[in-house]
Amino acid sequence: MAAEPQPKALTRKPLLLNKVEGSQEVVNMAAIVPKEDGVISVSEDRTVRVWLKRDSGQYWPSIYHAMPSPCSCMSFNPETRRLSIGLDNGTISEFILSEDYNKMTLVKSYQAHQSRVIMILFVLEMEWVLSTGQDKHFTWHCSESGQRLGGYRTSAGACGLQFDVETRHVFVGDHSGQVTILKLEQESCSLVTTFKGHTGGVTALCWDPIQRVLFSGSSDHSIIMWDIGGRKGTAIELQGHNDKVQSLSYAHHTRQLISCGADGGIVVWNMDVERQETPEWLDSDSCQKCDQPFFWNFKQMWDSKKIGLRQHHCRKCGKAVCGKCSSKRSSIPLMGFEFEVRVCDSCHESITDEERAPTATFHDSKHNIVHVHFDATRGWLLTSGTDKVIKVGARNMLQL
Repeated sequence: MAAEPQPKALTRKPLLLNKVEGSQEVVNMAAIVPKEDGVISVSEDRTVRVWLKRDSGQYWPSIYHAMPSPCSCMSFNPETRRLSIGLDNGTISEFILSEDYNKMTLVKSYQAHQSRVIMILFVLEMEWVLSTGQDKHFTWHCSESGQRLGGYRTSAGACGLQFDVETRHVFVGDHSGQVTILKLEQESCSLVTTFKGHTGGVTALCWDPIQRVLFSGSSDHSIIMWDIGGRKGTAIELQGHNDKVQSLSYAHHTRQLISCGADGGIVVWNMDVERQETPEWLDSDSCQKCDQPFFWNFKQMWDSKKIGLRQHHCRKCGKAVCGKCSSKRSSIPLMGFEFEVRVCDSCHESITDEERAPTATFHDSKHNIVHVHFDATRGWLLTSGTDKVIKVGARNMLQL
């Protein structure tokens, strides 16, 4: 359902700890190195860089490695120091970083896709490398042998990719707005189900294995929380961006979802509250409050000698209403509407001040964010984007 975003004052200014500058093009992905004052980044300028913090407080590249093609994505496993890098030419290259993060050694490369690699996940428990590409394929390989184990063709190019180790379910979100769930075996996969709730393409996925919920971000500016484990088909909408959502991360210990978008906004959502599903929009030929005909209802217009009205919908009850009966606006945070949206007059009267209390905090990064990474060990938040700068924010951003 499309919402009507209204300008909203950002509630907090993020506390910036460090800026890492030096990339010549967009930094497509970056990650904080746990237990180290370091950052790993891959960029459209074909470089892989490991930045270590010096005594001066500045980050300088301890590793500067040029790849044969623009670097589109990466996956880093701190336990093994294995770095998997996806390239624009469809190749995935795997490296092992030295203990002091001053050297990277190529382990293997394999042609995973026919075009740009979009997402990579390294699964240590299975020794699998999962990937999606612009060639509309999901593939997985054995990270020990480099052998391709299988693949699945998606309905469109896939941007979102998540994996549940316990059930071996993989979640793939694509540009058609669909999320596909596959069950993986060692050398085969089976389709479990598909579901669709976005009006735009899925741009990011995030999986909470504890609560067993999947979050999907979309180019339609919204996020949907899907209850996978409860198997009730519950879908909760979160509306807090004014442009496409481009990256999601999750803080498990505080149950907070972090979303970033092309609008430059960083939204921290409190998911430790009981949220409500947004209602389905009801169909009607006349206003369900005053019974005035809508403009396509020619018979009632003729019978009543009245001009038809434009149809709107109340975001709280879902009823089809005219503009006069839905002249009010209200935020409904427990339904995911952090900014004011259209509600019918009776619903507006029923919403209490407590129900209008925000469940998210907003921060302005001042640039188009393409990737976000959260380091739970220190509560640091890293963003990278089109301004070619990597920014590391402080813990207080996650304090609601």
